Amino acid sequence: MGPLIRLEKTLTGDRYLSILPDHLHSFMSIVQSDGLGPFQQDNVTPLASRVATKWLQEHSSDFRHFHWPPKSPEMNITEDIRDALLHAVENRSPPSRTPMDLWTVLKDDWCELPPRYLQTLVESMQHRVAALLCVRGGPTRY
Repeated sequence: MGPLIRLEKTLTGDRYLSILPDHLHSFMSIVQSDGLGPFQQDNVTPLASRVATKWLQEHSSDFRHFHWPPKSPEMNITEDIRDALLHAVENRSPPSRTPMDLWTVLKDDWCELPPRYLQTLVESMQHRVAALLCVRGGPTRY
């Protein structure tokens, strides 16, 4: 898992571009000894912005970027991870009272995500893609 990054403002293409170079390369060097690990993102507007797309194209030799077709079903496992974090935050006692408390809880829960859970999500990709193909791009249980 890479670092959890706190955004103080709404994510835009320019803000995404200010984060991506600082964190993607260092994370890839941790994930893969040759630094060429796979990188997947969805098509939310800031991530698919012209500036972000241009940067990814310029750095395509630095990692393997999985292109995600526009208007395709969501298949990124980050949605599952987000749901797990939200569930963990909701079950905290006492609940977070301030934004700083919430940030602390999120960082703690992020670090405590079980490696086996994450591995299961990665291994689920083959089944997710097969399910997507079976329904010809329609809704799946994922």
